Amino acid sequence: MEERKFINLKKEEFGIKEYIKRDLGRGKISRLDIEYTPVGEKIIILTSKPGFVIGKKGEKIEELTQVLKTKFKLENPHIEINEIKNPLFDAQLVADEIAMALERMGNLKFKVIAYKKLQDIMNAGALGCELRTSGKLPSDRAKSWRFAEGYLKKAGESRKEVNRAQAVALTKSGIIGVKVAIMPPDAIIYDKINIDDKIKEQLKNKVTEKEEIKKKPKNKASKNITKTIKHQKSEDFCGLKISKKIFKSKKSKKEAKKQKKKSAIINKEEVNNKEVLAESDNLEIKPEEDGTAIKIEEELEEGVPQEQIDKDIKEETKNKTTNDITKESFEEQNKSEITDIDIKKSNKHKIIKPKKPEEDKE
Repeated sequence: MEERKFINLKKEEFGIKEYIKRDLGRGKISRLDIEYTPVGEKIIILTSKPGFVIGKKGEKIEELTQVLKTKFKLENPHIEINEIKNPLFDAQLVADEIAMALERMGNLKFKVIAYKKLQDIMNAGALGCELRTSGKLPSDRAKSWRFAEGYLKKAGESRKEVNRAQAVALTKSGIIGVKVAIMPPDAIIYDKINIDDKIKEQLKNKVTEKEEIKKKPKNKASKNITKTIKHQKSEDFCGLKISKKIFKSKKSKKEAKKQKKKSAIINKEEVNNKEVLAESDNLEIKPEEDGTAIKIEEELEEGVPQEQIDKDIKEETKNKTTNDITKESFEEQNKSEITDIDIKKSNKHKIIKPKKPEEDKE
């Protein structure tokens, strides 16, 4: 129930504001606030033209109070008027003026209206201003145009200092929307740096002191001190260079020792390999050394008795000897056959000359 009451109350407030703005006219009221007091309702109107709102001898205010009592059922409405000193810093008044100018002058002169108003606001002393117009400007296709100048906060805490408002212009081609954002000179900017006369004087004094120090001639003692400092620096620098060279020489010696050790190890390995090869060429492999030991170990692991192992070894040796004999005989036969064939071939190529008949000795 309380939520419904709150919604109904806000609806009534919106209706009161719209009625007063429509009754007094557009471009005259900036903002309208309603406060509830124990005595009655207090309506605060902010305008740039208070005389027009009050009327002759307060006629318009009396009419408004009677309408608020009868139509909106307010018990004791009290109207208060506050004057706006500089209307160019009020975004709502500026937006209403631009909208009325577009209705009066037309769509084609929207740039003239916007730039003129922007120039007036910046000349009044505003920190920044932004104007946006959107609609059928100037062609039949809708577009949005932006006119901005100065400094305007878009984010952060100081964004709340920007005064924003919007208005609508009803033209022949259609509805045109106007948005205005103005940053007044009184706005609080947290990252702003104010340079006063005192700061300027301090900076000037520092500059003059530096110039005087440069112009003063240097004493001989100071020159000697500077020379000694430079000499010490040069010595330190040379010492650093020498230490670096010593460090590099030590490194090079260590690397050379390592390389010598590696080359000696490689030479030893090569010599050993050559000796092994020479021994292998001279050695004659016995029949018992052709993998018999490995076979014996495998058979022992499997559980074969020793007698069976000995028999197998004897049979293998016999077979090897027979095979060797057969190979040797076969090779001898082949050699003999090859020699016979060579002899025949050589005889074929020989030219046999006929023997001359021996003459009778007689």
